[in-house]
Amino acid sequence: MATSNPAFSQSPAFQNRSTAAATLSAENLQEMYNSPSAGAVETDRMTVEDTIVKTAVSFGVLLLGAVIGWVVPVLWIPAMIVGLVLAFVNIFKNRKKPSPALTLAYAGAQGIFIGGISLFYETEWSGVVLQAVIGTIVVVGVTLVLFASGKIRASAKATKVFLIAMIGYVVFSFINVILMLTGVNKDPWGVLGTQIFGIPLGIVIGVLVVIMCAYSLVLDFDAIQQGVKNRAPRVFGWAGAFGIMVTVIWLYLELLRIFALSRN
Repeated sequence: MATSNPAFSQSPAFQNRSTAAATLSAENLQEMYNSPSAGAVETDRMTVEDTIVKTAVSFGVLLLGAVIGWVVPVLWIPAMIVGLVLAFVNIFKNRKKPSPALTLAYAGAQGIFIGGISLFYETEWSGVVLQAVIGTIVVVGVTLVLFASGKIRASAKATKVFLIAMIGYVVFSFINVILMLTGVNKDPWGVLGTQIFGIPLGIVIGVLVVIMCAYSLVLDFDAIQQGVKNRAPRVFGWAGAFGIMVTVIWLYLELLRIFALSRN
């Protein structure tokens, strides 16, 4: 059985070893303290910073597609169809495992569509595209600031109202298109062109839709925040990027129509 030896513990050799061990331990601790914290790549977990990067990449592809659509506007109709199909594919795919390739493909297709239809609006109503871009940036920026400061948050009641309003808007839009295609309403805007006290109905509805878009952004930000909080896999950052992209595109198109209607 081993016994302690006071003479040995007080020997120079023992004290030197203890000092070296303490120094080594302190150096290791300092090195660990100075080293950068593990990021999304090391942990394979979703982070706000990584989601921002994915969102920026997605919008980069969207803008590139918009340039193509602006130069070759004839592509906007097939791009719209492809983008719509990819939107549904991504929605179902994101529930299990988001796909970066499908998200970027959606961004490219929608970019071409946005570029083509923006050229049409700009040709008919000069300056309307710049107005819509500025309006989109303002709405997104204000919503982000209010969300980050805690001024607005998603709630079960507000989300229920949002979903009901969304369904109503989709049904109304579908009926409006049918009336236009069948010739029942010959106004270029359909029912949206109807004047109420001198103001086109489309502007009134458009303002309400912009508010819906702002709340949709709140839901997107909240989903990202919850994903980070629940330590979701890193790949779900693409789902966050997709959600923001869908909402921003919707917002931009609605603002395009509002500004165009205001010119009449």
